[in-house]
Amino acid sequence: MKKIIKTPNAPLPIGPYNQAVLSRNTLYISGQLPMNPKTGKLVVTGIKDATRQVMQNAEAILTEADLSFNNVV
Repeated sequence: MKKIIKTPNAPLPIGPYNQAVLSRNTLYISGQLPMNPKTGKLVVTGIKDATRQVMQNAEAILTEADLSFNNVV
């Protein structure tokens, strides 16, 4: 069984894909841009800020799936 994972705390897809799909015990997360989900704007103030935003987006998706970075391989 698969479950589609969707959260407003990460950028919503703009194409025919999902933020993530949980299949059995594996979560497949789509690639993340450094986009602020609240403003819809890309973070362009530097690599550190962009990386931080990407990780926050990934964390929001993990949280929605009841997972954390401890589950990431």
